[in-house]
Amino acid sequence: MSTSVTVGILYPGHAAEDDYPAYEASLLHDGTPPVRLPVTITTIGVDEHTPQALLETGSHPRLVEGAERLLAEHHVDSVMWACTSGSFVYGWEGAREQAQRLATATGLPVSSTSLAFVRAIEELGAQEVAVAASYPHELAAHFREFLLEGGIEVVNFQSQGVFTAAAVGQMARKELFAMIRSVDLPAAQAMVVPDTAMHSLQWIDELEQTLGKPVLTANQVTIWEGMRIAGVKRPQLPALGSLFSP
Repeated sequence: MSTSVTVGILYPGHAAEDDYPAYEASLLHDGTPPVRLPVTITTIGVDEHTPQALLETGSHPRLVEGAERLLAEHHVDSVMWACTSGSFVYGWEGAREQAQRLATATGLPVSSTSLAFVRAIEELGAQEVAVAASYPHELAAHFREFLLEGGIEVVNFQSQGVFTAAAVGQMARKELFAMIRSVDLPAAQAMVVPDTAMHSLQWIDELEQTLGKPVLTANQVTIWEGMRIAGVKRPQLPALGSLFSP
C-alpha cells in the first residue's frame, strides 16, 4: 500500500484494547504505517457476558457518544464497532441496522466485528468453520446463530464460559492456543475466535503455522474490515495471517 488509512476503533471498556496500538507500533519501523488505529473507549454499563448486558453495551446512544469523542480527536476514514458480542447479540439484521445507524450519524463507512467475521470467512472462500468462543454458552449460542444467518456452516463449536471481558483480556498465549486446538477438526477450513477482549494479534501467524489453516480472530478481522470499508480493495499487512496475504 502506498497510502495510509485510518480506522477509528470504538472499543467497549477495557480488556485487550492495547492490541491495536501495539500492532500499529510494530509497523512504524517502515516509516508511515499503512493503517492507523486510534482507539476510543465506549461506556459499557456492566462487564458481563450476558445478552442483556451486551444489548446495552451496543446500544445506539453509547455508540454515538463514543463516535463523537473519536471524531473530535481524529480524522478517520472508517469506523469499526470493535465488539463481537455487542453486535451479534442483535442478530443478523439487527447488527446490520446497528452499523447503518452509526454510519448515518457519523457520515462515514461503519461496520462491526461480527459483520467482519462473515465477510472475512467469505473472503477466504471457507465454507465450513470451527469456532472457539470464550463466552458462556447462552451468549455464545447467539454467535453461532449469527454465523448461520450469514450463510456460514459451523462444524464444531465450543464455549469456554468466561463471564467477563476483563477475564478474557487476561488469557495468556498458552490458554488461547489450547482453546483453539481443542475445537479444531479436519473438516474445518478456518478457525474462528470471537471476542475483541482477547489479545491475539501477536500470535496469528504462529497459530496458522501450528494448525495449518487460516485463523480469524476478533481484533484481526476488525482491522481488515475497517480497511476494506475505507476503500482498500485487498488489505495486506504483515504478521496477521492468511486474511492479509496476497
